[in-house]
Amino acid sequence: MNLPEIDYSRLRPTDWLPTSVKEMKALGWHCVDVVLFSGDAYVDHPAFGAAVIGRTLQAAGFRVAIVPQPNWQDDLRDFRKFGAPRLFFGVSPGAMDSMVNHYTAARRRRSDDAYTPGGRHGARPDYPSIVYSRILKELFPDVPVILGGIEASLRRLAHYDYWEDRLRPGILADAPADMLIYGMGERTVLQLARRLDSGEHIAGITDLEQTAMLRPVAEIPGDDNDNIVLAPLDRCRRSKAAHAANFKIIEQESNRYHGHKVLWQDTGGGHAIRVNPMLPAMSQGEIDAAFDLPYTRLPHPRYRGKTIPAYEMIRHSINLHRGCFGGCAFCTISAHQGKFIASRSPESILREARQVTRMPDFKGYISDLGGPSANMYAMGGKDREQCRRCLRPSCLHPAPCSNLDTDHRPLLGIYHAVDKLPGVKKSFVGSGVRYDLSMHPTGDKAVDRANADYNRELIVNHVSGRLKVAPEHTSDTVLNLMRKPPFPLFHRFKELFDSINTRSGLRQQLIPYFISSHPGCRVEDMAELAVETKNLHFHLEQVQDFTPTPMTLATEMYYTGIHPYTGKEVFAATTPAQKEAQRQFFFWYDPAYRSRITAELRRIGRPDLIGRLFGTRPPHRR
Repeated sequence: MNLPEIDYSRLRPTDWLPTSVKEMKALGWHCVDVVLFSGDAYVDHPAFGAAVIGRTLQAAGFRVAIVPQPNWQDDLRDFRKFGAPRLFFGVSPGAMDSMVNHYTAARRRRSDDAYTPGGRHGARPDYPSIVYSRILKELFPDVPVILGGIEASLRRLAHYDYWEDRLRPGILADAPADMLIYGMGERTVLQLARRLDSGEHIAGITDLEQTAMLRPVAEIPGDDNDNIVLAPLDRCRRSKAAHAANFKIIEQESNRYHGHKVLWQDTGGGHAIRVNPMLPAMSQGEIDAAFDLPYTRLPHPRYRGKTIPAYEMIRHSINLHRGCFGGCAFCTISAHQGKFIASRSPESILREARQVTRMPDFKGYISDLGGPSANMYAMGGKDREQCRRCLRPSCLHPAPCSNLDTDHRPLLGIYHAVDKLPGVKKSFVGSGVRYDLSMHPTGDKAVDRANADYNRELIVNHVSGRLKVAPEHTSDTVLNLMRKPPFPLFHRFKELFDSINTRSGLRQQLIPYFISSHPGCRVEDMAELAVETKNLHFHLEQVQDFTPTPMTLATEMYYTGIHPYTGKEVFAATTPAQKEAQRQFFFWYDPAYRSRITAELRRIGRPDLIGRLFGTRPPHRR
């Protein structure tokens, strides 16, 4: 694909946060207050965390520099170039956990990196949160180092690491940082900067919400109204049941409307990790402020002539909200962004849309009006007092909460307003759509009518030929463990999709996404999935082998073999042979897999499925 060249002529080098001493001096600065180290390239766009944190601090009057993808293997000049900042170093691995970024589900090294110029791999180490902070503490032992980003956020307490196949301690036991900010960090990092600026010492700042820090084990209190003491790391290593029990507590506390208890875990060596409660979701004014900062929306000019694949995906997209109340067992969104939705105002969204239309390479098509889930904009509890008491990890499973407002009219209003802007020919929805939200009968005729209108509007006006949705599986047992709706609902949505396309004279495709080897899934479940999807005339292309990532329910079931909420045993395919035996069923239509699939169906005693898959009757078994 030929990607358009980025036009930098209308901007000055000083329109970005400085990445070099020369750029810093061009701003009239002789030193900086904060230096941010990121495992990603520097893209000055609200979808990239380092830009958001940097712009947030800049708007508050702090001088911020960014060091993107520092070289950790040479003389460390990238780490030295700005010297010691006045307040602190910030460290983030980037938009992804580094191990997910580097390795496939089969633990094979990936050959590319979407967050690096040219997509080349090798621009960051494994576990950059640990590597960068160790280097900074060796060079500048007296300067606070603050961890942030998804890698640190989801590894803040003891966690199973799939790539090392072991239980690791909270990341602060390995990374010599002074503090960890988890979740979406704008408010907390700003509070921290102000307190350090006022003269407080980092060691004395232990009460900031949404932070974690290493403390002497002697500080661990007893369980009370303000504290929860988790099973210590050494016990979790001896007892998977203890680790599973910890997870239930951590997930419930992370999903509170506004956390109020401090979590403690003895991590060994005389140290404990203290995790302070989460903040409530951002108000509309707060999230507007984060998105309305003066981003150029472009990669830094240092990458002139190179493409950054992750940026190319989102350069003409607009994010409408943060958070996700789906609570899918395998997903980290709610663990990092929170369960409660923070939605931007229509005015803020339209300001960004106008900015997109003014981009020189804009051809009239907004690639995505979406979010973590495309259709949760402006949704939440009707009675917020119920939400404050709620500990459910999902507002949609096992069924949509009766207190959940699923009205799609505010979202339809956004679509209509954006589409009316001069220069916009069409806006698409590229994010994942939760059809269990838009198809859920509420009993309110006006809402149900609006939600039906949403489905029609989505399919007719906002699909770029292919609509991606994520049923994930066909088995009721597996879907229940995934916290996903039953598969018959996908049948209903497909019928609706096909019907609307026929009536509208469209020939669009529905592209379903499926996962193999999820905990609870057995070979026979994958065989049934293959038959189900064949009957629906799908040749699957959006498929994935389950990858355990820190701080998800599915990972805990994979590692412990226990469901943390029920205590019941859960089967998990853990060996390469078990995982491949499941994955191959995605490709039943490929002749290269036929003999292996046939042999596997005979092995599990399901020769009846051979004919259903391949159109021939199995031989009679005597």
